[in-house]
Amino acid sequence: MLLDLNKLRANALPILTKTAHISAPFITTFLLIHLSAPAIANLGGSSLSSQTMLLGREYYQGALSEPLLILGPLTIHALSSTLKRLLSPPRRPPRRLTHLLSLTGYASLLLLLPIHYLTHRAYPTLSAPPILAVGPAELDYEFVKTGLQTWPVRSWLLYAGLVLSTTLHAVDGMTILWNTYVADADGDWQWKRSARQGRIVLGLGAVAVPVLTGLYALAREPLMTFASLASRYRAVFLTSFVYRL
Repeated sequence: MLLDLNKLRANALPILTKTAHISAPFITTFLLIHLSAPAIANLGGSSLSSQTMLLGREYYQGALSEPLLILGPLTIHALSSTLKRLLSPPRRPPRRLTHLLSLTGYASLLLLLPIHYLTHRAYPTLSAPPILAVGPAELDYEFVKTGLQTWPVRSWLLYAGLVLSTTLHAVDGMTILWNTYVADADGDWQWKRSARQGRIVLGLGAVAVPVLTGLYALAREPLMTFASLASRYRAVFLTSFVYRL
């Protein structure tokens, strides 16, 4: 039995590692496209953000593209990483749960991402009143502004938490991918551990800060939508337990 478990580990762990690595670029591509919309609010406000989001949806929100390019890679990445953790032998223990890569990954997976997906993707499609199936053309950045202005503390905690967690996770993850598949065996091109803090600062400055300042610009704008639609927006948020607390 012990030999069978050791054999399973020996066969499964390399496959799970590759699977987690292969799925990561799909997720990163989606994130860069998705986060470009709030970031661009720094330049053109909610109008330009909404236009950018609609263009991005052409890539990631089709009947086939959403499961193949977003939901599928996310599920594969999460399952393979979790199974790898469970199957790792005691002599080669998995990365600590308190490590930044693990902490940000599981915080996003188990808390921040489900809340965001349900609130911004699933609940708006509910056809029952008072939501009445907010359509894609109606679900623009006025929806985000409604959340920020009606529930500022909760909205900021959720948006900032998700943006920071995914950015920090991506920075450490990109380091692993680079050192595994790009750097040569001599280590001349490897991203050194000593430069990790600099990479984190660069990632936060290039991704998280523009997104968060864009959200701040959105929050300062007045709502520019019909009162009836704003009421349906609020009903969407209230479907989540987070906004009913």
